[in-house]
Amino acid sequence: MYKREQYEIINERLREPRKFIQVVMGPRQVGKTTVVRQVLKDLQSVPYLFFSADDVPATQKSWIYDCWDAARAQMRIEGSKEAVLIIDEIQKLKGWSEVVKKEWDEDTFNGIDLKVVLLGSSRVMLEKGLADSLMGRFETIKMAHWSYPEMKESFGIRLSQYIYFGGYPGAASLMGDQERWSTYVKDSIINATIDKDILNDTAIAKPALLRQTFELGASYSGKMVSLTKMLGSLQDAGNTTTLSGYLNLLRDSGLLAGLQKFSVDLSRQRASIPKFQVFNNALRNVYCGLTFDEAVRNPKGWGRMVESAVGAHLVNNVPIGGYEVYYWREGDLEVDYVLKKNDRIIAIEVKSGSETTNAGLEEIRRKYSPYASFIVGKGGVDIEKFLSLPPAKLFE
Repeated sequence: MYKREQYEIINERLREPRKFIQVVMGPRQVGKTTVVRQVLKDLQSVPYLFFSADDVPATQKSWIYDCWDAARAQMRIEGSKEAVLIIDEIQKLKGWSEVVKKEWDEDTFNGIDLKVVLLGSSRVMLEKGLADSLMGRFETIKMAHWSYPEMKESFGIRLSQYIYFGGYPGAASLMGDQERWSTYVKDSIINATIDKDILNDTAIAKPALLRQTFELGASYSGKMVSLTKMLGSLQDAGNTTTLSGYLNLLRDSGLLAGLQKFSVDLSRQRASIPKFQVFNNALRNVYCGLTFDEAVRNPKGWGRMVESAVGAHLVNNVPIGGYEVYYWREGDLEVDYVLKKNDRIIAIEVKSGSETTNAGLEEIRRKYSPYASFIVGKGGVDIEKFLSLPPAKLFE
């Protein structure tokens, strides 16, 4: 079975003496549970207990005490000097961080070598709990959506399949049955994330509007659309402030981002029209209205999918790469993506058709003297090579 790069990190940390709680975070269906189970299997001699809070009532934080007591009891029964306790989706329980702090500190005081791994798909709720109670007691391990090289190596998919079907390992075997693939993406990823990670954790006045915002924004992935214009297309319209807040929630859940225009003037940047961008092209293409075969024969539609795939690759790697993603536009000139890390910027234009004019790149070079600027696609860096490159390496 394929092992993601986080396998080595988790494996190494669980073999070290007990020092920190390990927190594995990332969107749904990216393999957090799988990679932890792979590590536990290879540890062999170390006993462990695995619990999931997915279906535990949010107010039942006493459940965490039960998990801890069960792990300690197992250590006593088996005469083990060490063990590993894994709790999945712990952020769903209200007040979870205070309980974890209490139990972790108690084990530390009593010299109990119980190592702890927490997993979660709601990054905001996890980080809030960690910041509130567990400062100095944890390390994070961030996981992103699967990259093209990972999907290619694991499932043998072609570039065109990755551009259309995206990078969800659980959906890879369903590509031959698009209706089944679409149902899986909508039910197991989109609906599960909205229902369990957003609506359960956040007071949302208009849940239907949140769903509509995602569906419309995902279908527009790679395009700039004003929130005011977007309101006119929504049935349960609120206001632009509401939509902006929903976009932040969708971004933090690894579904959809609203990229801002790159500008040295931060007020203009914040007031800019967002460019919608999914984190995984599957999230866009379940709403595209084209089958895979129809898409690859449609030059215009395919070009939009390619641009969205490049954008997904960029935003997906933000937590790992530590950079920011923008777009740039001035008058009729635009650049698809602008990356910023510290004082370096990188300008990227995506070309998948016959058009070869690069006036936007020329202008941004003149105005900002970027660290690097280039085309991805026709007349530039090969798309397959670009999707195989960790974006953070562009800054080296």
